[in-house]
Amino acid sequence: MKESKRQKKYLIKTYGCQMNEHDSEKISWILERMNYIETENIEEADFIIYNTCLVRENAEFRVYGNLGSLKQLKREKPDLMIAVCGCMMQREEVRKVILSKHRHVDIIFGTHNIHKLPQLINNHMKTGETIVDILEDGREIIEDINSNRKYSYKAFVNIMYGCNNFCTYCIVPYTRGRENSREPENIIKEIEELAKNGCKEVTLLGQNVNSYGKNLQRNYSFTDLLKDINKIDGIERIRFMTSHPKDLSDDLINCYATLDKLCPHLHLPVQSGSNKVLKEMNRNYTKEDYLKIIGKLKEAVPEIAITTDIIIGFPGETDEDFNETLDLVKEVKFDSAFTFLYSIREGTKAAKMENQIDEKLKHIRFERLTDTLNEIALGINQKLLGKTLEVLVEEISKNNAEVLTGRTRTNKLVHFKGGKELIGSLVNIKIENVKTFTLEGSII
Repeated sequence: MKESKRQKKYLIKTYGCQMNEHDSEKISWILERMNYIETENIEEADFIIYNTCLVRENAEFRVYGNLGSLKQLKREKPDLMIAVCGCMMQREEVRKVILSKHRHVDIIFGTHNIHKLPQLINNHMKTGETIVDILEDGREIIEDINSNRKYSYKAFVNIMYGCNNFCTYCIVPYTRGRENSREPENIIKEIEELAKNGCKEVTLLGQNVNSYGKNLQRNYSFTDLLKDINKIDGIERIRFMTSHPKDLSDDLINCYATLDKLCPHLHLPVQSGSNKVLKEMNRNYTKEDYLKIIGKLKEAVPEIAITTDIIIGFPGETDEDFNETLDLVKEVKFDSAFTFLYSIREGTKAAKMENQIDEKLKHIRFERLTDTLNEIALGINQKLLGKTLEVLVEEISKNNAEVLTGRTRTNKLVHFKGGKELIGSLVNIKIENVKTFTLEGSII
């Protein structure tokens, strides 16, 4: 009997944001249609894909380091195929580095042409040459790419691509292109299909979801989309990210008060509490504007959880500027925050600014900020002690096989004992212990 041909295996390593995670789900779907199967073992992979991020310097360095480590594996397995895609590949100078220093890479593609992957693979296999295919403009939205969802009960759904804001520290408009909204019918259809397959929670993705609909040939806004999704049977929770404060409307605030499926959690990046720094960042709002929005949100939904992004050490940031950020943090009382040390991203306006901040001073300020944030977060969580909260069960704890983890409607991470048959269901948990970043309890 003739031996059957071995099925090829692929491995995807994803860096960066939820948008990249969802792109990797699409890549996975494409590869499995080509009869590849997934592996987590790099040694047995026939095709390795790095889906890259350019927002943070550390992620970029990790990609280069990991690519370097693949040289030996490529020598041992000459037929191994290596691809690099994502935001880093949209920058010409990065592609030049890959082509000159990492010649064992076989395929390079960007953020706008994932749908061309089968063609790129075929071209490489025919010619044996390194294939570089980058679309500089993502105006055309490709709607026929499905996804291999990591979870059946929750899903990311892109509602738009790109960004028009050009914050002076951010590379995203140069890698993801200008804002482009998907047609609402396509989004609704995708979510209805997810619901039919057991999905309970959707997270709508966009660089600035508040701008959704501005390029559509009709009067249809982000809040219109939320209202339509709220009507879909089977969907029980709606989340979204990310919002820009300058575009957050009273209508959206009202949605939190009126739409029962919209989770009472908002991630609203502030970046700094100093008006001087905000102006230099080109954020187009003031500290006072931000605090006014927070006041309206808490008046509409007192239990709402607010999380944020904060950059420490932006060029020219003084002690006074930093203290203003601390004061804002104390006034808002964020449930949590992603905090970042400013790093120079070539191609942005901030990279050319004078008065770059000393790294040691950045770390001192960073520690003060995180200490303040952690104290506030613990205080907020302590108020939940003894309360019963609805939790979507997500997975088995990585640290204890007898413990499950899930999230509340306010996006708090909860640990509790239970069987794996509960994964994907909504349960009520009585909170019995609280920590800075997690809650612990029991099913009731």
